[in-house]
Amino acid sequence: MNRHAMPIPFRFCFLMPLAAASLALSACGQTADTPAMEPPLAGADIGGEFELVNQDGKLTRWSDFDGQYRMIYFGFTFCPDICPTDVSRAIKGLEKFAEDEPQLAAKVQPIFVSVDPERDTPEAVGQFASAFSDRMIGLTGTPEQVKAAADTFRVFYSRGEDTPGGGYLVNHSAIVYLFGPKGEPLATLPTDQGPDAVAEELAKWVN
Repeated sequence: MNRHAMPIPFRFCFLMPLAAASLALSACGQTADTPAMEPPLAGADIGGEFELVNQDGKLTRWSDFDGQYRMIYFGFTFCPDICPTDVSRAIKGLEKFAEDEPQLAAKVQPIFVSVDPERDTPEAVGQFASAFSDRMIGLTGTPEQVKAAADTFRVFYSRGEDTPGGGYLVNHSAIVYLFGPKGEPLATLPTDQGPDAVAEELAKWVN
């Protein structure tokens, strides 16, 4: 795969067709008699070191998760629909995977990173993450820290339209990435296809 990230269009909390494309890449030309293919994102220039703050206010680095598979999503806690839907389907997919492969599922760390540092305090991201799973870690940081992390993971975001009551939305790319134990990108998880599809994709790459 090209090591340079492809441009990714975005709109407010949109569902990425990249997940479906990843499935197509992983299945293309593969039969029961052919060897397993490389992960769809093998070699992609996505992901890397960051410094953010977790729900307990503790400095957290990407390297802190070395040895674990990582399921990571960038969103914001005030998101009215897509962010909660994506995170819920990702977590339910992980839970379904755990039903068949509990030891392998235990190797997967779900992570939520806020792209709204102005409002998303450590407490806010912690409450958001724990609403979906006690295992999920919520991360935030200064605007500079968040931007650096988003750039590293090829996530695009910007402040969107104002909402009644003085709030605002955030435009951002909505992708659930799966990374390996060394921090290497493996695949996107097809949350748009539901938890079963997420569980199937996890089963392909987590070993």
